Amino acid sequence: MKGSAIPAVAIMPSPLFLWRFKVVLFLLWGLCCCKIGWDSVMRMSADLRDLFLYEAFLYYNPLLLVALMIWLWGVNLWVFAQSSVNYARVFDLAQTHLSHREIWRVLLYAILLIVLLSPFDMFYLSSRFYFLRTVWRIMLPLQAITFPDFFLADIFTSMSKVFSDLERSVCRMVNRQVATTAWLEADSICGSHSVAIPLVLVFPYLCRLFQCLRQYKDTKEKTCLLNALKYSTAVPVIFLSALKYHVFPDKWVSFYRPLWLMSSVINSLYSFYWDIKRDWDLSILTRIFMFKNPSTWTNLLYGQIWVYYWVLASNLVLRCTWTYKLSAHLRHNYLTVFTIAALEILRRFQWVFFRVENEWNKMTAKQSLEMSSDMPSEGDRLLDSNSHTV
Repeated sequence: MKGSAIPAVAIMPSPLFLWRFKVVLFLLWGLCCCKIGWDSVMRMSADLRDLFLYEAFLYYNPLLLVALMIWLWGVNLWVFAQSSVNYARVFDLAQTHLSHREIWRVLLYAILLIVLLSPFDMFYLSSRFYFLRTVWRIMLPLQAITFPDFFLADIFTSMSKVFSDLERSVCRMVNRQVATTAWLEADSICGSHSVAIPLVLVFPYLCRLFQCLRQYKDTKEKTCLLNALKYSTAVPVIFLSALKYHVFPDKWVSFYRPLWLMSSVINSLYSFYWDIKRDWDLSILTRIFMFKNPSTWTNLLYGQIWVYYWVLASNLVLRCTWTYKLSAHLRHNYLTVFTIAALEILRRFQWVFFRVENEWNKMTAKQSLEMSSDMPSEGDRLLDSNSHTV
């Protein structure tokens, strides 16, 4: 053993260090690309710069908002994993479902459309098939409505502006209006007079409306009709706003705009009431998210009354702004509309926590009731016992 050589041990960096190193390189690369691109834009003339910024917004803001929604859904799943809410059982997911880690990775390293529609057994085929099947059930509610069906349909209502921008992008590409001033012309094919814009905006609400009617047919519960009425109040908001480009300006100011404002207030207040009373069941404030491993962050949320005040106030404000953004005559204020659309996605993000937790509470309460009804009473146990004498 004295003459044997001691092999050298290679020192390998930890996987956590390598991951952080990749993130730093990715951020540096992104900052360099943004700096080069911004310098190029600033060298343009004022008219060409405005046209370029509008084109960039039109084609990239829907994808950015979709990415934001998926990323926040990963945060939802992470919080549910840390708490007592069994989201896999609520949505009836398979054991191989996507967790928050895989969702973040897919979002960062995969092309979403190709991954979603790939027919091969790769990139979580079962989860992709589950999502596409749910989308199909939303568009054609011919079967009994399940919780994932109307849950995803509710999320789609918050992304109606995203779908509208996608339609406008495709329309401009098909009709060869990319990088032109045709978007300034209201009577162009993809301009403000297009009937496709309000139709795409209203389509998610109609899907949710038909779901409520199908639920009423199956359950005969009157609350389904009240819920359908809530989604029907979004239809006048969208179509009254679209009339601005089809009527005279004085007619819009004197008659249609007051109707639009009234319908917006009704839709906002009705939706706010339904969130609080029906979707979240916050009529009696209860403690939420009993975390398995409490930390400094979770202790700030668990059982704190300020969480409810924040949710109530922010939900009311963002409900009103979201209804205002649905208006077709605001589509040229694209920076304001983009900000409001991103805030609506954040509102839906916090809505998910309370909605899924409320559904989980209902499932556990129903299970506890069934277990208690199956247990024999004390009198039945005495009658079934052979140890007593009469």
